Amino acid sequence: MYASGIDWHEAKGAVWRTHAQCLKPVIEFSALPLERLLGMDRQKAALVENTERFLKGEPSNHVLLWGSRGTGKSSLIRALLYRYYKAGLRVVEFPRESLSWLPEVSDELRLQPFRFIIFCDDLSFEAGESGYKGLKSIMEGSLETPPENICVYATSNRRHLVPEYMSDNQQSTVGERGELHLSDSVEERISLADRFGLSLSFYQGNLDDYLELVRSYFEGYTGDWEALLQEARRFARARASYSGRTAQQFFNTRGSIPPAG
Repeated sequence: MYASGIDWHEAKGAVWRTHAQCLKPVIEFSALPLERLLGMDRQKAALVENTERFLKGEPSNHVLLWGSRGTGKSSLIRALLYRYYKAGLRVVEFPRESLSWLPEVSDELRLQPFRFIIFCDDLSFEAGESGYKGLKSIMEGSLETPPENICVYATSNRRHLVPEYMSDNQQSTVGERGELHLSDSVEERISLADRFGLSLSFYQGNLDDYLELVRSYFEGYTGDWEALLQEARRFARARASYSGRTAQQFFNTRGSIPPAG
């Protein structure tokens, strides 16, 4: 019902459409090859190893990619699909507000002869939200064993996926023997991050890292490199960011301009 009509041999993945309450197949998509994603060798190696184990049906982990904005977390997921699509990998993107539908969708995906990554981009939860409960059931199951062909990869700016406040600690109580008991509601929300067996941190690079990314985007450029890099520095300073996203945005402003000289 939710994935009816999708030819998974043809579709590279799918995205959940909230209002239609169904998956929309993704036939065409763009992604940089893994080799073009620079400054994340440690994270890339760990994610590739985990993904290859998942594709082979070997023990693997759900993955949380967390850290600074614009550091290539989402690009890394797309690059995995670009590399492993022919090996049977498919990616299904789910927005945070629709995670309650995930158990029903997984009932259909578990019957398919493909390996599915449930991709949750920019995942985080505010106090009072309960959508994460659908995600928990897919990751660890309940009475029913979790689908063997489904793994969750999520990106977030928050390490624990939830905001942490001073008031959370102020609501704690001390027991008779002096032990500290955190609020049950806070503990439940934070425990979601513990279900990701692989947690990869991403940090914004420095100026040299940024300029290396700019050079990679302008591969083959035959104009005035010094002038180009100076312009790239000004572009980054104006945005107070040396991230990979900033490098790509700079390329987007200059990439269509024919090389000088």
